[in-house]
Parts: sequence; structure tokens; C-alpha cells
Amino acid sequence: MKEPSKLLLKLSQRLFTEATDRDAFVEAIVHPQPFHPCILWCRDRPDESPFATESPLPWQPACVDRLALGQRPGQHPLHQEGYFYCLDFSSVFAVSVLLAIEKPVDRVFDMCAAPGGKSLFAWVALQPKLLLSNEVIGKRTAPLIANLKRCQVHPAAVLSVDSKPLADLIPGTCPVVMVDAPCTGQSLLAKGDEAPGCFHPININKNANRQKRILANSAQLVAPGGFLAYMTCAYSLEENEQVCTWFLERFPQFEAIVVPHLSSYQSHLADFPCYRIWPHHRLGAGAFAALFHNRQKGNPPEMAEVFLQHPGVKWL
Repeated sequence: MKEPSKLLLKLSQRLFTEATDRDAFVEAIVHPQPFHPCILWCRDRPDESPFATESPLPWQPACVDRLALGQRPGQHPLHQEGYFYCLDFSSVFAVSVLLAIEKPVDRVFDMCAAPGGKSLFAWVALQPKLLLSNEVIGKRTAPLIANLKRCQVHPAAVLSVDSKPLADLIPGTCPVVMVDAPCTGQSLLAKGDEAPGCFHPININKNANRQKRILANSAQLVAPGGFLAYMTCAYSLEENEQVCTWFLERFPQFEAIVVPHLSSYQSHLADFPCYRIWPHHRLGAGAFAALFHNRQKGNPPEMAEVFLQHPGVKWL
């Protein structure tokens, strides 16, 4: 029988005060069970769903179906035709913070976009006039482009530019910016996948520092009165609540805002609005999300011509 590592046990003690919660959390990591598959409808649903679905949760977006165990939506012809995108339900939970934003919006910028699921959700949910999906790792842009094209997203552009030059090129131009931050990937274990070293403090701190850098640069893209969504698939405080605390201290023009439909998922590890689901609650492998509002006032500037013609920007 597989035994939990000491680092996992130590993390569980930091996350939960109750022994029953600690034990259930560790069990979900050490002995993963399948989660319900999930799809995001990018085009109108057929009158009769081709899949067996679960009853929707109260907060579940209308554009999302949670399917019965054993369904294989990726093999259905409607998938290839771009009617829907297969998305983990934890990802749906995290990106659903966008539903607290009034639509439509002028622009959405997804800073860490590949393979494209959260960009697609933003396109469906917020109906932006322009979707900008960035992926700094060049080899990951091909599947991102393929998914956006398959689901017929336009107007849109795919970028492969680091967050720092973006902060210099298009400051204050985007009403909505999303950061699905690179993380230790701890929740991969709850899916039965591998994530070597994900609980080691060195790896956690390395990722937390990278997240702070990306979040700080991304904040500079947010237009006055705009929103910045931050999310990860990690469990550690250092990559989630502590990153948010660091951010709010250094960017006082931003405030964490309440997302009403997720109020029952408020993180017990923070005194500001932010939200979590845990693997032992059986909705998904786990996720963290927070939504920040830029309280500055004014009108966003137009995007610089140098950006529109940047070699790292591919228009779809």
C-alpha cells in the first residue's frame, strides 16, 4: 500500500486543523479516484445532449456540463467540430470568478493561456471584442492556436511574449487579465499523474517567486477599473493565499473582491475573498482562485502599434 510522504503530511497539517480533513485530503492524494469529465460548450448545444450528465451544482456555469463517469467526450465528432472543449471541473471552478464581471468586455488578456481552456471560457462567458492569449513557452503555442481555431474563436490573437515586456508594451490597456499561474502542480497527484518534487519547499518557493513576478507584471496591463484573476492548481499556501497577500501589499490600488456564487468556498486560510476546492470534496483535483479589482479611475489607452505588429503576436 502506498504511504504518504512526510512532506505531504506536513502540508496537510498546515492546511487543516481537523484530523478528519487532513486524513481525507491525504487519502485523495495517495489513492486518487476518477473525477467526472467536464465540457465547456463553445457553440450552441444540440437540442438533445449526446452525453449522460450529472445534475448541475448551484454555482455551475450554464455553458458547462459535468458528465457521468466513463463518458469520453473527446472522442465525439462534436469535439472535433469545435462545439465544446474538454475541461477539468477544477479549472471551471477557478475561472468561474470571471462570472462576477459584467459583460461584455472590450478585451480579455490571458497571460498563461496554453492549452486554451480558460481562454475559451473567458470568450464564452464575457463575450470580449478581442481575446489575447499569451503563452511564453513557444512549443506550447501550437496546441493553443489549434484549440482556439477549432472552437472558432475570433477576433483573437495568440502571443508568445514574456510578461515583463508586455507590461512595458501595453500598460493599462486590458479590462480583464487572467493569470493561471505556473505552479508545482500538486493537484496532478489527485488525478493519478506525476508531479515530482511538488511538495518540496525549494520547489514551492521557486514557483511562488515566479508567480509573484508574473502577477506583478500582469497587474500593469489592467485598465483603470479593470479586473485581474489569479488562479493555480496547487495546494500550498505559499503559491496561493501568500502570493495574494504579497500582491495586495505591493499594489494597493487593487482589492480582492467577493465572488458571490463561490461564497461557500471561501478559503479558511485567508481573511480576504479567495476561493478553494479540495480533492477530497470530489468535485475536482483542487483549485485556488481570487479576483482583484483595480480601483484606479480613467480611460484605458489604445494598444500601441508596436505591439499590434510585434513578431510574437499571431492574429487568428
